[in-house]
Amino acid sequence: MFDTMILGGTVVNANGQGRADVGILDGRIAALLAPGETAMARNFIDAGGKQLLPGLVDAHAHLREPGLTHKEDFESGTHAGALGGVTTILDMPTDDPWTASAQQLSDKIASAAGRLNVDVGFQAVVSKSCDSLDDLLALSPVSLELFTADVPADYRFDSLDAVTQMLRRLKDTGTVIGVSPGDQSILEGTSSRDRSGGISAFLASRPPLAEAGGIARAVLAAAESGTRVHVRQVNSKLGVETWRRLQGMADVTIETTPQNLFFTSDDYETDGAKLKGSPPFRAHDDVAALRHAVSEGLITIMATDHAPHSPAEKSAAYESFADIPGGMPGLQTLLSVMLGLVAEKVIGLPDLVRICAYNPAHRFGLGRSKGSIAVGRDADMLIVDMGRSAVITNAEQASRAAYTPFHGRRAAGRLTDVFLRGERIVKDGTLIIPNRGQVVRRAD
Repeated sequence: MFDTMILGGTVVNANGQGRADVGILDGRIAALLAPGETAMARNFIDAGGKQLLPGLVDAHAHLREPGLTHKEDFESGTHAGALGGVTTILDMPTDDPWTASAQQLSDKIASAAGRLNVDVGFQAVVSKSCDSLDDLLALSPVSLELFTADVPADYRFDSLDAVTQMLRRLKDTGTVIGVSPGDQSILEGTSSRDRSGGISAFLASRPPLAEAGGIARAVLAAAESGTRVHVRQVNSKLGVETWRRLQGMADVTIETTPQNLFFTSDDYETDGAKLKGSPPFRAHDDVAALRHAVSEGLITIMATDHAPHSPAEKSAAYESFADIPGGMPGLQTLLSVMLGLVAEKVIGLPDLVRICAYNPAHRFGLGRSKGSIAVGRDADMLIVDMGRSAVITNAEQASRAAYTPFHGRRAAGRLTDVFLRGERIVKDGTLIIPNRGQVVRRAD
């Protein structure tokens, strides 16, 4: 006797898709049955003619808690995730204070209790002192983050030697190390030469060369130290080609974001503040190169870098473009935008699952429970009707940012139902059962 049977859908996993009925028991997937095979259940859900995807895993998001809750908090951010089909969010550590110690991580976990609409895994930051590392690791963060530019000095590893030495120290932790691919020397050099404060000065301070050099540094340091590394946000042609040539040298994965596939630096002229973030958007040929890299499977993970700010912060006047708070919301639109890439035939549905669910779950130690529709996994699932469409609007956004850069874009396919551990938490665009999320920890 199953708790729930989902009948008639096409199950989509990273390795393919096919018709199956899904049996759910005690929050987990208990059986994948041939269509029409007899089974007993307390509840039956008809998914006939629709696709059944595993819940998405966003490996790069900022829920802004503690200390920045005027921008976002656990309730609002995970509400947005639930409405967008993201059933697991991996939260970055750059809040106030930064999550750098066992006590800070423990406080964050305690604060999240009973306030999450989807599951959340926490990421911690590495400081130069790296004190009490064992106590921090005992809490099983899903990653340790190592920054190389554009952050406070206590958290900045701005040379190849500094990155390599820290990766050597972290090699035996069993935790993947997230590395940002910036270059502090280029940022400081260009800033001293161009003080105009305009868009062009901002673009020059974070050029493709900085990204490509940062990717090379991360891969070489990972190869030398033997440490598992995940490189954050690539979005330039030069960065993609650098990654293409070096990827086989070490155990390294890499991510980009959906917005990097749609916007260029030209868009700053019309929607500058809303689109301002780092790395900055690039030229049209960079977008084309990135789309090709996603299409051919060169990019490992698609994440949102969900980084909301309050409407007042984004609309305020600033002396320079660089001073505008960087970042934009993305959790609620991840699935819709990726379905657009499926409609454009940039990727297929199994590719969407691979880069938005399976790969991030496995890379960040959650592969035993998340990322696929398979017996024994958590019953985190999405029902998608590819025969329907919807228009993304600012008005429907749950994030405190109260807008989306994808406003007005038509989504090819409609998310009708979201299940978290077998419980339907979203139906037809409405969160019907809140606060069912849990804190998840690295398990492998």
